[in-house]
Amino acid sequence: MEHLLSLAASPGAWVALATLVVMEVVLGIDNLIFISILTNKLPEHQRARARRIGIALALGLRLALLGTVAFIVQLTTPLFTLFGEGFSWRDLILIAGGLFLVWKATKEIHHNVDPDPGPDMFDGKRAGVGYAAIIGQILLLDLVFSIDSIVTAVGMTNEIAIMVIAVIAAVTVMLLAAEPLARFIHDNPTIVMLALGFLLLIGTTLIAEGFGAEVPKGYIYAAMAFSALVESLNMLARRARRRRQGAGG
Repeated sequence: MEHLLSLAASPGAWVALATLVVMEVVLGIDNLIFISILTNKLPEHQRARARRIGIALALGLRLALLGTVAFIVQLTTPLFTLFGEGFSWRDLILIAGGLFLVWKATKEIHHNVDPDPGPDMFDGKRAGVGYAAIIGQILLLDLVFSIDSIVTAVGMTNEIAIMVIAVIAAVTVMLLAAEPLARFIHDNPTIVMLALGFLLLIGTTLIAEGFGAEVPKGYIYAAMAFSALVESLNMLARRARRRRQGAGG
């Protein structure tokens, strides 16, 4: 208790908490985009429940990993060396998660652009199997993003209390943003392609990090923000064009 009170009275702890909350929220955006795209494939009455399950799994995994900080630290210990580069469990998990994300985003892009895509094996309209498959994919990517999130937290502070508060705050933001984001993506089909492009970028970044390449996150999120701004301008232009056509008609 005394330790928590001393933390609360420390300006450095508050700065660390604010910084970590921002970092965790930013890392959570990737997770949330993936959850939103997948759950939008489900029948409407199942979407909100699937999103809540996905976010609850993200919170549970993050808190469970925080309870095993010593294990998390071991995940960064090299297991073997290949071509002069050491690979740890974290590296292997990031590579596997990145490959899955690239494969899934590529498959979804193909399904959207192919004039005759055929049945989607993860189509939520297929009762039971589709729902279970989508929850399974969310769980898999939740695990990858959770490990990345907690390793980042461990690298920024040694205080478990600060990590727990930051994780809960970030997941709360995810929970509040889930419905509006999913609705926005559903109502604006062109956003889906942009979001899939983001997932390709994130997946490639995870693979690069798994192979030891340091990719500055600022560049990644700046590119995503710029792309989102351009798409927003396109959406405004389309609406203005429709209004002019309506007025002319």
